[in-house]
Amino acid sequence: MDGVIAFPAGEAAQTEDAPPTARRAPGAETSLEPQRGMPAETHADMPPQSLWRFRRRDRRKFVDPRRSRSSWLRRIAILGSAFLLAVVAVYEMEQVLIVGGLTPVEIAVLVLFALNFGWIAMAFTSAIAGYGVVMGRLHRPKRTAAGPLESRTAMLMPTYNEDPSRVFAAVEAMATGLDALRQGPAFDWFILSDTTDPDVALQEEAALLTLRARLGDKARVYYRRRRKNIARKSGNVADFCTRWGSTYDHMLVLDADSLIAPETIVELARRMEEDPDAGLIQTIPALVNGTTIVARLQQFAGRVYGPIVGAGLAFWTGSEGNYWGHNAIIRTRAFMESAGLPDLPGKPPFGGHILSHDFVEAALLRRAGWTVRIAEDLAGSYEESPPSIIDLAVRDRRWCQGNLQHIFVLPARGLHWVSRIHLLTGIGSYLASPLWLLLILAGLVLSLQAHFIRPEYFTEEFQLFPTWPVIDAERALRLFGLTMVILFGPKLLGLIAFLRNRDDRRTVGGFRTLASFVFEIIVSALIAPVMMLVHTGAIVSILIGRDSGWKPQRRDDGGVPLRSLIVRHRWHFLMGVALLLAASLDSWVLVAWLSPAILGLLLVVPVSGWTGSNRAGRFIRRIGLLRTPEEVAPPAVAVDAAAIRPAYEAAIADSPGLATIAGDARLRAVHLALIDAVAERPRGKIEAVEALAAAKIEDAASIAEAVSFMTPQERAMVMATPALMSRLSALPG
Repeated sequence: MDGVIAFPAGEAAQTEDAPPTARRAPGAETSLEPQRGMPAETHADMPPQSLWRFRRRDRRKFVDPRRSRSSWLRRIAILGSAFLLAVVAVYEMEQVLIVGGLTPVEIAVLVLFALNFGWIAMAFTSAIAGYGVVMGRLHRPKRTAAGPLESRTAMLMPTYNEDPSRVFAAVEAMATGLDALRQGPAFDWFILSDTTDPDVALQEEAALLTLRARLGDKARVYYRRRRKNIARKSGNVADFCTRWGSTYDHMLVLDADSLIAPETIVELARRMEEDPDAGLIQTIPALVNGTTIVARLQQFAGRVYGPIVGAGLAFWTGSEGNYWGHNAIIRTRAFMESAGLPDLPGKPPFGGHILSHDFVEAALLRRAGWTVRIAEDLAGSYEESPPSIIDLAVRDRRWCQGNLQHIFVLPARGLHWVSRIHLLTGIGSYLASPLWLLLILAGLVLSLQAHFIRPEYFTEEFQLFPTWPVIDAERALRLFGLTMVILFGPKLLGLIAFLRNRDDRRTVGGFRTLASFVFEIIVSALIAPVMMLVHTGAIVSILIGRDSGWKPQRRDDGGVPLRSLIVRHRWHFLMGVALLLAASLDSWVLVAWLSPAILGLLLVVPVSGWTGSNRAGRFIRRIGLLRTPEEVAPPAVAVDAAAIRPAYEAAIADSPGLATIAGDARLRAVHLALIDAVAERPRGKIEAVEALAAAKIEDAASIAEAVSFMTPQERAMVMATPALMSRLSALPG
């Protein structure tokens, strides 16, 4: 036992562990040597890519150009149609306003209208193409390729302070499914932990031991927890790539709430084998396991409208698709050679490491000559959604900061123009909110100006008749109708496509789907103005220099106390009051026009509480609203994960604490075997947290006292440092 403790964990892992190709039972442990957390390291470089230096002649040539080049006709059809629609709409708006001459406020309204309309026009034309694609494959037989895979894929499950029972149950369900397909040997599983909470970290270790014991020789499972969360998730994956990635042909990146059907995992790996130019293949995850109205709302919208949106995007982007950070398979060599992320100059929120790394990694892969595709035809990819408006706001704050960083990536040399459109789309998804708000305010100012400011009926030039301020009401009504068609067209097309699928219609029910469609539009209309202000506030906070930080995502319960709801939404409510008062100064007709935004803001507290409540979510489910096929007939991998999860909850409940582990030689040896390698400290460079933990250990009279002295951050450091664990264990028990 002393021999185990004397090893630095990293050295032991590199010298004694069997290589990944060895068929050793993951759960097998001996009394002399507990199984290591990770396999032997195979170091390889992943150089950061320059955004400003790139030589086109260095770009790799396609092995199969006919397959890998995208269609120009598709792009002209989609983007050209969107442009023409926007031109027509802007012309109509100009004709509405120009009757009495354009004032500065009217010019502002026209510009803001053009920006907002152009945004929804491209979504509309893309959705039309997506509808055609979805309908075209409705009765097409699916491929059922057989035979063992020849490649090796690393299944990466990054986690950060998540509930280990969820994470490890999902891994077991997917690994067991692959074993049932006799494809298990082609996949190794890696839980890459960035967890900072010491209690959660110990729970992860207990869950790992349970997972290895339950799987036996069905799969190889590894675990590594980093001492420092450098560059967050992208840094977590990059750390795997540089230390173990070169052993694998591909890596399939998951998220803590991801589930992928085993058949889909195998098909993704097979597509990578068959396409030598493929650098990344992204699935379109369907949302599952929603319990609140907000989660179920997104779940329904994603399932009904999502397929045509995804199919339309894949239709015109072709081999210049995008990456959403998870549920995607990546060619490891391509990623390591061409997608290393640079740090942006300056400090956060705009500088530092890139938060929304996925868009940039996809752009860099394509720049290097690899294709990036969206596998919109592949079902069986799942994830979960935030349970409340507040949780949406927390997530979107981080995403907003990451997407705004892309402003400084846009001018990078060598990027494909479609990759730049993806980056612009990400930026625009958040800038659309302040643009919408400005359009509302400009329209309000225009109405109030006409009501309160005396117009100049007679100019200085001689004229027989006065100049009346007029707006072409007939054109305005026609333009309103066009805007509604463009805005709701993708939803209507998605609904039609869903109802035309006999299996989906029979599973959910046609009437329930129609009722859910109406319910989704109403509730989304109430939530939309709140999210408009949330995104606008996020942009303002970023512009004044506030960093988003890195907070774990709530997954299940969206409930928030009433007092907290009032505090979080007070400014949204006051904005609704101000909008109501301003509109009422003009006329009740204007109040009616602005009522969707006004109602959403005035009702923000009850709507936020109601839509984030599990109890309300259960009621909506009970009456059959927002039902999806996956809810009626859950996918097998989700059923398996749910059935398995109690075993991990029980293991976590019985997991020992730090004091118990330090005082028990057997438990300590198991823990030390799982610790990640610790880099040698340069002389003179002292880590404050490590030094404080060491001082508190020296000052304590017992293990329990030492642990009680430490902060959570210090306990996490002790758990990740073999020398500190040894010093702690030397104290009286």
